[in-house]
Amino acid sequence: MTSDPQSPPPRRADAERNREKILAAARAAFAELGAQVSMAEISRRAGVGMATLYRNFPGRRELLEALYVDEVDALCEAAATVGGETPGAVFTAWLHRFFAYFTSKQDIASELLAHSGSDDPVFSRNRSRVLAAGRPLLAAAQEAREVRDDLTLEQICDMITAVATIHGDPAYVEPILRAALDGLRPGRDGEV
Repeated sequence: MTSDPQSPPPRRADAERNREKILAAARAAFAELGAQVSMAEISRRAGVGMATLYRNFPGRRELLEALYVDEVDALCEAAATVGGETPGAVFTAWLHRFFAYFTSKQDIASELLAHSGSDDPVFSRNRSRVLAAGRPLLAAAQEAREVRDDLTLEQICDMITAVATIHGDPAYVEPILRAALDGLRPGRDGEV
């Protein structure tokens, strides 16, 4: 049996638990403190030593990238599991997940951008993954004539992203998101 030279060796169970503890602590710390969270604070919250933290994530950039990729993984998985009574409802539910994903990762993505730049392949590769996950949902909703067919998934995701960058509390932003999502429905005169 030969192993793929590209894939890393499997992790020991305790090493994997430590990695997951670090990621969970980092996710919570970024949500609470934003970009100001230190690696020492993440280590403290995870209950691991600094050596363990740096063995798993040699630098802040690697930790940020792992958090970002985990969020993308969850969003892609949601495309296969999100529920709804109709294809349009499924697509809308997934767009709500996309909105939550974008708003929850803003600090992480902003700092990752600062460390690597917008031309870093991690952004284009993961955007491609998100779009590939969402395309079947949009196609089904458009085929069911529940979503306009004159918009691409890229345009819709850009619209949701723009709404997610609006400053304000959820009570202020949520009606804007609903209005944007309402605009995806075909026109009253039967236009799609």
